[in-house]
Amino acid sequence: MSEIVETTAHEAYAFACMRCGHGWEQAYEIEHHVDASGHAFVMYKAEGERVPSPLSTPSCLNCGNNVVRIMRSGQVSTVQGLMHPQKKTPKPSEPGTAEAPAEPDAERHDHHWHLSDLLHPFHRK
Repeated sequence: MSEIVETTAHEAYAFACMRCGHGWEQAYEIEHHVDASGHAFVMYKAEGERVPSPLSTPSCLNCGNNVVRIMRSGQVSTVQGLMHPQKKTPKPSEPGTAEAPAEPDAERHDHHWHLSDLLHPFHRK
């Protein structure tokens, strides 16, 4: 059973769980194949592993619920940037300044999103 990779596209999506409010983003490689019978099919890969289409029935990574909103990429990271703006670190060469301690990776990536956090930038005033 031979298959040929015709093209590979790269897409990224943002997801928000409508039950628990967890938000995440994922990039995908979308491989377009043609099987030995000449039928076209698509294969999704995330981080090199084959995964189901993120557009079919995504499940929340936090609670497992299937009521997940799919958005364009950047939505979750944009909200993260608004909630936790980058702190300006003074240059060590400036007299009387000390370098700010680095934030541990665990603290930065262990944030639990709430749905209101993700949707707040889109509320009309």
